Amino acid sequence: MIDPTSSELRVYNTLTRRLDKFDPIRPNRVSMFVCGPTVWDVSHIGHGKTYVDYDIMARYLRRKGFSVFFLLNVTDVDDKIINKAHDLGEQPLVLAERLAKSFFTDMKDLHVDSINLYANASDHIPEILDQVTGLLRNGMAYKVDGDVYFDISKFPGYGKLSHQKIEDLTVHRVDPDPRKKHPGDFALWKSQKPGEMFWESPWGRGRPGWHVEDTAITLTYFGPTYDVHGGGTELIFPHHEAEIAQAEGLTGKEPLARYWLHTGLLSIKGEEMHKSLGNFIPIQDMIRKVGTPGLRVFYAGTHYRSPLDFTEEALQQAVSLARRFRRAHDQLVFARTKTSSKKTETTGVLKRLDEARDEFFKAMDDDFNTPGALAAYIRIIGLAEDEVRSPKTESVNAIIGALEDLGSVLGVLETETVAQDRVSELVSFVLELRNELRSKRDYESADRIRDRMAKLGFVVEDSAEETHWIT
Repeated sequence: MIDPTSSELRVYNTLTRRLDKFDPIRPNRVSMFVCGPTVWDVSHIGHGKTYVDYDIMARYLRRKGFSVFFLLNVTDVDDKIINKAHDLGEQPLVLAERLAKSFFTDMKDLHVDSINLYANASDHIPEILDQVTGLLRNGMAYKVDGDVYFDISKFPGYGKLSHQKIEDLTVHRVDPDPRKKHPGDFALWKSQKPGEMFWESPWGRGRPGWHVEDTAITLTYFGPTYDVHGGGTELIFPHHEAEIAQAEGLTGKEPLARYWLHTGLLSIKGEEMHKSLGNFIPIQDMIRKVGTPGLRVFYAGTHYRSPLDFTEEALQQAVSLARRFRRAHDQLVFARTKTSSKKTETTGVLKRLDEARDEFFKAMDDDFNTPGALAAYIRIIGLAEDEVRSPKTESVNAIIGALEDLGSVLGVLETETVAQDRVSELVSFVLELRNELRSKRDYESADRIRDRMAKLGFVVEDSAEETHWIT
């Protein structure tokens, strides 16, 4: 049987364009940074795919014995936030904080629990100012009025991540500025426009550019070189290209990150998710519809680097699989109570279990191949379903252990705590319905719900201010 702590993991590195052996800078320790959300709106299921993908990676690295520090930034200073706040008549940082809390709830409900630290851009303004000052000092940047730009002609490696030539780089995230030396030069610091948020700087009032926010954060926590940098494929250029230029141009050390991993985007009928197209599905809406395990199975069914086209058929297949996983596990746990201590022959079952486990780890070692890992997991589910019919102590315990171990890597098998959370949500929903009945003066129906809940062990207490329940 494969020992995952000693097997060799290979990952596709966007920087080298090949499968590279995963060899972190420090043995058994991994520094991992992933570009987080720009909190100007609620997160949709496309964002969910990205962060579940990286959550699975971090879970597997930890399963292999690595100590992982997973850092994710929150972009709370950005043009989109400023424009949205203006439309709503709200302060940009207040809007950003509110939507960041919404994002944290999304991550909790998606069981993305591997992130060690969320870092806000607005909390790192001093580090951003230091970085811009350093780039000006070493000639990598230049000032135009109150703005500061990075001069890509001063960094010979510009384009090495996206594998483009500097003379071809004429497209940028913002409209070309005729004051720039090259169309590809990007803003490190933007001067304040009338009525906009600002911070004081040596170049006047203003705010940071998008790219420098991330490198200020990674240099603060990880230093000039770390192991993994992740994000969606749409960030390769210009965002990640700019991060490399800024950080390596400032420190003189390369690479900024040893491994650059990028996730494919989710689309609906071939189109990216946008509210203007009417295909925007918030994470919370989908969780309420199908539950977290089903959504995570849906994501895991596609390799992280591949695009994922959302269809109801594929989603429902994933939901059915998730329910099958839960049912097989629970039935086997129940069957364990019926097993005899008498020694029985289990060699064949344990051999097939070891083969499926090996398939799981081989797949995950092959660039986090979750579809392959999921196929191996389904084989173990089949063993569990067979074992329920004639349970034997040794094989039952082994299969349950494998289901819980490997299920925790993919995050597709609910833990007892999560199940309890769902019960709490369901009880709260029933109480909402009961309160509606009370507001309509249908006290008979409301009392019937209260009495039925009491028989199930949930004591409902009404007061003038609120209704709550205890067990």
